[in-house]
Amino acid sequence: MPTIEHNGSSFEVDEDGFLLKGDDFNQDWVDYVKGVEGITEMTDEHQKVIDALQEYYKKNGIAPMVRILSKTTGFPLKRIYELFPSGPGKGACKMAGLPKPTGCV
Repeated sequence: MPTIEHNGSSFEVDEDGFLLKGDDFNQDWVDYVKGVEGITEMTDEHQKVIDALQEYYKKNGIAPMVRILSKTTGFPLKRIYELFPSGPGKGACKMAGLPKPTGCV
């Protein structure tokens, strides 16, 4: 599997760039994905989405569907796409350290 080096941290990723080990999630990972996704500044809104994704995943073992993420965060889907231009599945789940979603995120 590929390895990504960023700020002195090493991350094993799948072929789509998602973390293989959720335990490897840290601020260096967030900084790396932020750059890849073209996000210039992390905001409290970004963090709220990341926290919601991680919490849901810990409880359910999967990423939430988009409408659940929208309801949980209180952000309309349009806002989530503004925060994560590549979408909640590719950008937000990747930044949150979740595995690549298989369903509708």
